[in-house]
Amino acid sequence: MRPGAAALALSALVVLGSAPPAPAPPLPARMADTGGGTQLITAVAPERASTTGTVTWWDRSDGRWVKRGSAPARFGANGLVAGTARKQGTNTTPTGLYGLPYAFGIKAAPSGTAYFYRRVHQDSWWCQDNDSLSYNRWTEPRAADCRAAESEHLIDYSTQYAHALVVGFNYERPVRGRGAGIFLHVSGRGATAGCVSVPEEAMRRILAWVRPGGVPHLAIGTSGGRTAITRY
Repeated sequence: MRPGAAALALSALVVLGSAPPAPAPPLPARMADTGGGTQLITAVAPERASTTGTVTWWDRSDGRWVKRGSAPARFGANGLVAGTARKQGTNTTPTGLYGLPYAFGIKAAPSGTAYFYRRVHQDSWWCQDNDSLSYNRWTEPRAADCRAAESEHLIDYSTQYAHALVVGFNYERPVRGRGAGIFLHVSGRGATAGCVSVPEEAMRRILAWVRPGGVPHLAIGTSGGRTAITRY
């Protein structure tokens, strides 16, 4: 054996016998804030200009986060923007960490749904009129001070609102002009006007999984940069 060959062989054995690197912690474990509950939905886009990405739902069990499912997602036609900087009508999805006030849908709630689920009727509207007292709220019937042209007639969106979750963006203390009617809903033909969407089967699975006691939140963000989802 050539001089030094034995040492090289021993070195190779040491490398081959070394333990593999530890897997990266799951995404929620790398986030600064997950909302304090035991259920979390993450909606991640590769970058701010992206209109596609991935939605994943997680449970916290025995002190660790466990992935329960994932699905392809669609975002706003003009990508994502920090929720605090968003402007209404820009077709951007607001990044941030948000509660999920309740679920709704044109179709009946999927089997196993425990979350409060509101059925859409012919006179169900979501007010987006900045001049209305009902701004960023469901009204049934449409509020007198909420213009139809500045509202969504929910039943008209038979595909997207077959099933949905209200996202708590600009909801508790609405800022006029920031945006209204942000939901996690069923995907249509393409990018959204600012919501996050997933295939209908995934939306049904999410609604059968989510529980009020889990205090679920939705985190929307990008893989890196200023809107990185790990910043929440």
